[in-house]
Amino acid sequence: MSSSTGCGAHCEANHTGAVAGAVVKQLYVERMNNAKMKRTERIDRLELMRTFIRIIEAGSLSAAAVQLETTQATVSRRLQSLESLLGTKLILRSTHAMKLTDDGERCYQHARQWVDGWLALEDDLQRVDDNPVGVLRVRAPHAFGQQQLLTPLVDFLQHYPQLSVEWMLNDKTVDFLSANIDCAIRVGADVDPATVSVLLAEVPRSLVISPELLAKVGTVLHPTDLASLPWVAISTFYQHEITLSHQQSRESVTFPIVPRLSTDSVYVARNTALAGLGAALISSWTVEEDIAQGKLIELLPEWRASALPVHLVYPWARYYPARLRKFLELMREVMPQLSGMRSPILE
Repeated sequence: MSSSTGCGAHCEANHTGAVAGAVVKQLYVERMNNAKMKRTERIDRLELMRTFIRIIEAGSLSAAAVQLETTQATVSRRLQSLESLLGTKLILRSTHAMKLTDDGERCYQHARQWVDGWLALEDDLQRVDDNPVGVLRVRAPHAFGQQQLLTPLVDFLQHYPQLSVEWMLNDKTVDFLSANIDCAIRVGADVDPATVSVLLAEVPRSLVISPELLAKVGTVLHPTDLASLPWVAISTFYQHEITLSHQQSRESVTFPIVPRLSTDSVYVARNTALAGLGAALISSWTVEEDIAQGKLIELLPEWRASALPVHLVYPWARYYPARLRKFLELMREVMPQLSGMRSPILE
């Protein structure tokens, strides 16, 4: 009996200790899980805010999903999670439209400041000797992007090995939000007051014609003689008329043209002018060698069309990452030095 009683007490003590140990272990696991959940929650909240911003700026959940490289279902789930966390409806959606609520508008403004601040912190901590990191998304005109800017771009990337660039060539007007790009190089475009536009350089233009076509049309002595010529028009800059100014007297003459061909490509205009299809008013850097080699003749060199301004354009923000600041420095330095370019003439 005594032996049995002693074993029972001993077993009960062991059982109590085991239970206590299990409880302590469970509490420890729960504490660690809670800490992990809190860390995850903080990360998730930042991701939710970033997704919400992308939905608003892209214009739809499907467009946001494409830009974030995820599924529309994931984007929708993140939006629902954010609305649940905040306890309010942020976006009203129908089949064909999306509208911010008042709370959604306030949330967007706060989210923008929060994410900008976080990006500034990331950029500051990741920067080594002020070297930019991450991905810079740039849109450039086809002609510049294929030829003029490639050498400085390669040098730029080799100088900053932690930086990557998405180099997208497109001559159309830029919609920064829906296209998800950081900046754009624009030639001859009107300045959009809703963006930051930095004037980098100017592109002089030359009025050219092939020797064979000039022999057919005869001597050209004055801009008024140009209206009767066949023309190749660069539709981005001129389509139905051209204005030339005399370099000394400043007299201006505007005359109509009837293009045989209209194109948005500088290279197409150059090549068709070489083929004798028509006269063309074209960026000087494109035809410098052709003029020097006699393949094209510059008409009335004392009369010039206005040079085209070149801007670096980017959306206004409270914070600009180092990669954008460094690229702006590069463009300011190299653009006026490119062949056929010049520094802006400020009047």
